[in-house]
Amino acid sequence: MYKRILVPLDGSELSEVVFPYAKELAGRLDLDVILFHVHSPEEGETVPLHRAYIEHKAEIIKRQSKEVQQKIGIGPRGKAVQVRGELAVGYPAEEILRYADENDIDLILMATHGRSGIRRWVMGSVADKVLQASNVPVWLVRAGLPEEIVYDKWPRRTILAPLDGSKLAEAVLPHVEALAKQRGAELVEVVLFRVCEPPIMPAYYPPNVPMMPDEYIRLESAGCKALAERYLAGVEKRLKNAGLRVQSEVLAGEPAEKIIAYANTHPFNLIVMSTHARSGLSRWTYGSVAAKVLQRVSSPIFLVRPHQSELDQA
Repeated sequence: MYKRILVPLDGSELSEVVFPYAKELAGRLDLDVILFHVHSPEEGETVPLHRAYIEHKAEIIKRQSKEVQQKIGIGPRGKAVQVRGELAVGYPAEEILRYADENDIDLILMATHGRSGIRRWVMGSVADKVLQASNVPVWLVRAGLPEEIVYDKWPRRTILAPLDGSKLAEAVLPHVEALAKQRGAELVEVVLFRVCEPPIMPAYYPPNVPMMPDEYIRLESAGCKALAERYLAGVEKRLKNAGLRVQSEVLAGEPAEKIIAYANTHPFNLIVMSTHARSGLSRWTYGSVAAKVLQRVSSPIFLVRPHQSELDQA
């Protein structure tokens, strides 16, 4: 599913928080890694410094990826890890998106924050612009991750996959499967997560339906939970048939708040979400949910934009 990954760097240590992820993905999935740095036209005199920086970091990732291969038993006859550095001139977000489109990039891996200042990007702004326009999945990592969720620190990993019941949200499932199998599905626990929103009280009850508000809310909530559990059971079965370890969780409340609270209470190595889903009755306005989650959880987030054909059919 993934062959080539783009890793934008702004030259700061904060932007290099993605290195543990880059080395693991390259080593375990035989990915080609392109470290990418954008400088402004005014920095022409310092191009040799930029090139030295990006090439040095490429050598580090290449060496670390080989160590990952050795650790998992890929011998010297295995595919050599391909890591290189690239420079571009212009505005960072525009150049990242252009390079991804023109060079068959399958995944963009970047930090949500970097250090701004002279010759440094405002990384959060760049990440936001890339996320809004990228045609490929974007894996965002926040600086200062808690030790227990750093990607290469523990043998077991957990992935949270929030779903709203729509086909657009299910665009994440092939990625969940691929990422879970990256290290061996038996070492990864996938949690499928669904939130039932509070029912909207009707403005009018027919005379022949003598139902009190509390009873209405109770029945609607119970019905929503039953449907959600049945839906997740079907998805769970599909992933288990693919060899994954899966469990499901259904909660009631406001979707973004419940996802945030659950993720912060049960730290996950990765949250995989769609950037879009179909809004309407019992459906989240998913772009808004994803944005809130991104701002308020410490776990890395893997965001998938559905293909335009899927959006057109929704």
